[in-house]
Amino acid sequence: MERSNKITKIGLGGGCHWCTEAVYQSLLGVRKVEQGFITSINEASNPSEAVVVFFDPEIISLETLIEIHLNTHQSTSEHSFREKYRSAVYPYSDEQQSKAELIIGNLQGSFPAPIITKVLPFEDFRFSTENFHDYYYSNPDKPFCRIYINPKLQLLQKKFAAVTNSDKIRASIN
Repeated sequence: MERSNKITKIGLGGGCHWCTEAVYQSLLGVRKVEQGFITSINEASNPSEAVVVFFDPEIISLETLIEIHLNTHQSTSEHSFREKYRSAVYPYSDEQQSKAELIIGNLQGSFPAPIITKVLPFEDFRFSTENFHDYYYSNPDKPFCRIYINPKLQLLQKKFAAVTNSDKIRASIN
């Protein structure tokens, strides 16, 4: 598959950045995933675990990335860890913001409860410590990975097979 020069990025937060990183590292068209903490503005100015996904929109669309995001974390649930794991999409442009809001609105009918994921302005990003980078694919046999990440990757293979690097996932799950 030929690479295009149209790499763009989007910030996504909702759950543990180890989990979110593994999900997006498993997709075709994703060139790089940086895990850490994203801050926004106003009530979302405190850092929250998130990833920045660099992707080729000619291979995987923003709509698909957001749909995967909504399906691989608790996007309809307010819980006690929401400050640490803010459910959000962090666009890098006004155009991306408009698209993200429209995409989430269009996907609402696929969920049994209201989606709580917010589209928030990207303000800043701070990397997590290096020993956590590429956590899942460096440690697939760790209990945390087997319990929390493997089910997300299995969901990817089942529901989003067309954009999933199934060989990479199979090699780590087996």
